[in-house]
Amino acid sequence: MLKPHPQSLLTLLAALVLAEPAPAGEVAFTDHEGRAVSLPRPARRVASLPIPMASTLVALEGSPDILVGMHPLAKSAMAEGILGRIFPQVGGIPSDITAAGFVPNVEALAVTAPDLVIQWGERGGDIVDPITNAGMTVMLIRYGVEQNAREYMTMAARAIGRADRIEPLVTWRAAVEAEMRAVSDTIPEADRPSVLYLGRALENLTASGSENNYNAWYMDLAGGRNAAHDLVGQGVTISPEQIATWDPDVILLNSFEPHLTTARIFDDPILSLTTAAQAGRVYKMPLGGYRWDPPNQESPLTWMWLAMLLHPDRFDYDLRAEMRAAYRTLYDHELSDADIDEILWMDMQGVAPGYARFAAAP
Repeated sequence: MLKPHPQSLLTLLAALVLAEPAPAGEVAFTDHEGRAVSLPRPARRVASLPIPMASTLVALEGSPDILVGMHPLAKSAMAEGILGRIFPQVGGIPSDITAAGFVPNVEALAVTAPDLVIQWGERGGDIVDPITNAGMTVMLIRYGVEQNAREYMTMAARAIGRADRIEPLVTWRAAVEAEMRAVSDTIPEADRPSVLYLGRALENLTASGSENNYNAWYMDLAGGRNAAHDLVGQGVTISPEQIATWDPDVILLNSFEPHLTTARIFDDPILSLTTAAQAGRVYKMPLGGYRWDPPNQESPLTWMWLAMLLHPDRFDYDLRAEMRAAYRTLYDHELSDADIDEILWMDMQGVAPGYARFAAAP
């Protein structure tokens, strides 16, 4: 059984406590689209359109002081989760910098006077050209795999002059991945539970195939397999009948829909008959400093959480201790038991199979 290595997190914490911002000076790097990005000095005013990046910037800086604009869904995640309580000032940060989806509201962006705007790459010039045409500097990032996440976190850290903070965070991710992979790679295919992640589950049901899918990546890392691996594309609309055909062993519900609860599965006449529902193995993804579903600064906690649910006989982390150490590092915040209960949805799913191990000690 894999036990955690608390020393790795203590080392990480010590490294970040001792870290100092880089001296002011020109910053130059290449973004995910191969574009040269140059700043006369580290960016102190950053607007972020990609949803996960806003909270990542908070973690990299250690505060929201550099964030001058963000996507409305990034702001709602902060309001719904704990980050808005740790840093109540995020409530005053503008979130009108998008017109629709990731199409920029250039006028609102200009008002924020950003040193740097972060935008998605690989999605065409329509969401990028208006920003560059307005004379703003843009960094483009790609999404989908863990390597991309480490790269864009590193780019962002360099851009804001906090390269001192990124190395320990990337080292943490790599160390947790390596120790988990050493275990999960030994798990036979027959012993890997099928896992279905529902990216949407209220008005419609969506799932994604395994290609370029971060959820499928960490399912595999945790010793599972994507029940929807045959789907082509991301966020594909599916039917309850399709889910019944897949008959997953475990169902993961997204944390993007605030009113979504596990009752959505248990009360459905078709979905309630799946192996996952019959066994009670339906879980909503935690919501911490950001939603644990996509790649973000807290992702190793997601991997541990899922691995312990899929293979309680093989993985044995003290998740609450790991969370406390990570939050001290990322946000200089001491999590209470009540905080952790809220992040993990203990009130809703504390009685679900395997969840008792996440409860606070009596």
